[in-house]
Amino acid sequence: MKGGPLSAQFEFMKPTLDALKQKQGTKHTELKLALDVDLKPCDWFDKDKVWTRGIVDLLILDGELAWVVDYKTGSNKYPDKDQLELMSLLIFAHYPEVKKVQSALIFVVKESMLKHKVLAEEAEPLWWDYRERIAKIEAAHDSNVWNPQQSGLCPWCPVKTCEFHPDH
Repeated sequence: MKGGPLSAQFEFMKPTLDALKQKQGTKHTELKLALDVDLKPCDWFDKDKVWTRGIVDLLILDGELAWVVDYKTGSNKYPDKDQLELMSLLIFAHYPEVKKVQSALIFVVKESMLKHKVLAEEAEPLWWDYRERIAKIEAAHDSNVWNPQQSGLCPWCPVKTCEFHPDH
């Protein structure tokens, strides 16, 4: 996006990157966005204020429309749209003129893409979902009670006494 040469190993991405490059709008790369607990933009490094942060690999702003792209070098086996939702929410807070965010995870090694769309009117219920998830984590932290939850990350968890850990 910045005009430098494309590494030979990523030549297969050239059509996608060229299409993104040709989109109208202001382009930002590696854009750092932060919000305080009231969902107001704040400085990325403001430890006393910042509540959530995100780095957008590529943002293209064109009036009421924004495109967000996140490049992934890992597997596309378990694509997670949560990151795309959070980046969309950060965009709505920082750029109130944006009404729709078209986003995508581009798995560069697997040559695949997961697309997602968020409308500005969906922001409030999505924020409530995040706040509920965070409240559960805060409650577990405050009470020091961590209920086991099985996931694909169990083999890497340090809690080997958990019923879901493969070494239990």
